[in-house]
Amino acid sequence: MLPAGRKSELEAIVASSGHVTVTELASRFDVSVDTIRRDLDALSAEGKVVRTRGGAMSKSTTAWPELTVNVRQGVQNAAKEEIASLAVGLISDSSSIIINAGSTGLAVARGLSALRDLTIATNNVLLPSVIDPACLRELYLLGGRVRIGSQATIGALTLGLSPSGMPISIAADIALISVGAISVDRGFSTGDPGEAQMMASMMERADKVALMVDSSKFDKRLFAEVAPLSGADYLITDAAPPAALTAALEDAGVTVLVPTSAA
Repeated sequence: MLPAGRKSELEAIVASSGHVTVTELASRFDVSVDTIRRDLDALSAEGKVVRTRGGAMSKSTTAWPELTVNVRQGVQNAAKEEIASLAVGLISDSSSIIINAGSTGLAVARGLSALRDLTIATNNVLLPSVIDPACLRELYLLGGRVRIGSQATIGALTLGLSPSGMPISIAADIALISVGAISVDRGFSTGDPGEAQMMASMMERADKVALMVDSSKFDKRLFAEVAPLSGADYLITDAAPPAALTAALEDAGVTVLVPTSAA
């Protein structure tokens, strides 16, 4: 099969299957895994599929936010790094920050190394293992039920009890929240109601709120609504949103931050 014909059929297979692996495709087409990787890389560069570690996913699927965090760390990596860089630009030394679970939050944590005296609260179980200790004043891991797939804790945003026996609530300068979908009519949404409630609580406890959403999630809707568009001060993304979404964000008073190359 000619490469152009193979790539066209690959795109159709990914679209119909939702998620495929390099090994499966190499066997199906009787070519090397390196050939399939090149084809998938080309399709990803053209915006036709989403590359993952070991395979590819359809851009139209709404199920991928519920994949394990290990898989999600291989999805839209370039976009996440651009988003993380913009998010770090909103933070200064001695800030207090809330960061939710997810691979984008991990990218933010890795980008904080040049800052100092930060106080961070997170429900991201993996974040303590990737952040540079030199940037920290304090790091708090919020407790609760652990979702193994997303490596997230789900529970109240409190840190123990005060001397009077009342829960100690947290407050932060900024919350950096990554979500699975954004749309004009549903606002920001995610796949799990527990995580949606946790994200909403985080947003309520911060002076400023930045939602981190890569462009593959534009005009998508997931099961659990997190907040309306007006719940965010900033939308940080890797590409300019579609016209209708841009207009809705402007009406809601949300500042959209995109890389200079995508502006």
